[in-house]
Amino acid sequence: MVRKRLGEILLEAKKIKEEDLQRALSEQKKYGEKLGKVLVRMGILSEREILEALSSQLKIPVINLDKLEVDEKVLGLVPKELVNDFMVFPIGRHNNVLKIATSDPLDFSALDEISRITRMEIDVYLASEEEIRRALDRYYGIKTKIEETLQEIREEGEKKEEELEEKEIQILAGVEEEPVIKFVNSLISQAIADNASDIHVEPYEKTMRIRMRIDGRLREVPSPSKKMFLPIVARIKVMANMDIAKTRIPQDGRFDVVENGRQISVRVSTYPSVYGEKVVLRLLDKSSSLYGLDSIGLLEEDAEKIKKMLKKPYGFVLSTGPTGSGKTTTLYAMISYLNTTEKNIVTIEDPVEYTIENVTQAQINVKAGFTFDEGLRAILRQDPDIIMVGEIRDRETAQIAIHAALTGHVVLSTFHTNDAPSALTRLIEMGIEPFLCASAVTCVVAQRLIRKLCNECKEPYFPPPEVLKDYGLPEMIYRAKGCPVCRGTGFRGRTGIFEVLVMDDTIRELVVKKAPSDVIRRASKEGGMVEMKEDALKKVALGITSLEEALAVTQVD
Repeated sequence: MVRKRLGEILLEAKKIKEEDLQRALSEQKKYGEKLGKVLVRMGILSEREILEALSSQLKIPVINLDKLEVDEKVLGLVPKELVNDFMVFPIGRHNNVLKIATSDPLDFSALDEISRITRMEIDVYLASEEEIRRALDRYYGIKTKIEETLQEIREEGEKKEEELEEKEIQILAGVEEEPVIKFVNSLISQAIADNASDIHVEPYEKTMRIRMRIDGRLREVPSPSKKMFLPIVARIKVMANMDIAKTRIPQDGRFDVVENGRQISVRVSTYPSVYGEKVVLRLLDKSSSLYGLDSIGLLEEDAEKIKKMLKKPYGFVLSTGPTGSGKTTTLYAMISYLNTTEKNIVTIEDPVEYTIENVTQAQINVKAGFTFDEGLRAILRQDPDIIMVGEIRDRETAQIAIHAALTGHVVLSTFHTNDAPSALTRLIEMGIEPFLCASAVTCVVAQRLIRKLCNECKEPYFPPPEVLKDYGLPEMIYRAKGCPVCRGTGFRGRTGIFEVLVMDDTIRELVVKKAPSDVIRRASKEGGMVEMKEDALKKVALGITSLEEALAVTQVD
């Protein structure tokens, strides 16, 4: 096999440009990941595109491991530890030749090591890393990190666990009890691997429960016995620099971890319940690649409306929706669209979720007096063109943002309302003069997140005629089925559903008159606004999501 580097192969295959490669190499140096993973994370290429380029350039066939049956004798040729460490999978044998599936055929040290240990020649095939992980789970029974850690703890004996009493928590946290450290580390590591957004650690009378929020839904994971609950909570609080002695009042803290080159910021919140403190950890991947306006789920017409509003030299653009609806991701997509060397972009956030090149970003610090309104005042002295305020939380911040938009700045921020028209009436309720609101606001983007159907298993569905008529759907749509790829849920990943309200003279007049939100909604629809439920149904028609999911998220009867 010709020993070329991945970047060289992708350039020859014309899959990437030189500037893309240099950006990825710079990112690789920063986080120490393999180049392929960096390219996928940055959104430059998909894993499938990389595999196709490798296959074409190196003449290595691509196989589908999900549809392959492997002889147990072949599995026994390569030690379990080796396949797990190198992320490879033995698929067959012919005489003294061992057939190996890998997502990285350029990892020659791994292939050489397997050849040395098995004393066989290696014939390489290509498969995605996800397919290899599923094959390892299926054939080798490799457990999740949490299950492995719980098994280790059980094997080491539960004497220490049984001796724990509440008064010993502080001592335990101080001496860093090994089983507790192992479990908490494995819990966070597993959550990162599963792309979970939150971890819930919950106490009950005789048990404890651990759940992870994946694709917007909470899923239960294996939990240790209740005797480990107190030291686990203490360990998390120590990591988050919280007071472990205070158990009867809510606390907030944070810490950072690096996992496989990914820089994760973890926000921790405790809440005193009847049976102990409930702990919720929110995970933010700072090293994730930013989404563009064309990849967050906006339909083309809505994306163009937003781009047109952002091109204006001034104006207040609001992204609104409930907590966890993807508002901040939308703001970052707008920033990415506006980000040029000709613009001075300054942000004030809580926290800084992603770092963006050529953008000055700051994080609020309430204890030091650096709040959103104080930060916004300071930004206005920094000669900004574009200002991003993480959230409009009070009247003072709203007033400063409105005045900034009226004095020649583009201001972007998030707000908590259920739909776009309500954002305008809510600003007035906060004490903003109606004429200022009407003059400053140029666009309101309301949104939710909806689960996407798994492309590997979604199946055609022919709804009854009355359903087609009620929702204006085509004769055939798709519904969830469930497979190993999506862990039996039928869904994989999420996308946004939106309604984009663009201010025009009619709506401005209604705002000045303090018209209710339902009147503004009717006028917005007449002006061309697509409501969120309509946007969701369009995504049903496109096969992106199911009808049940669309109706559940938009709360349509």
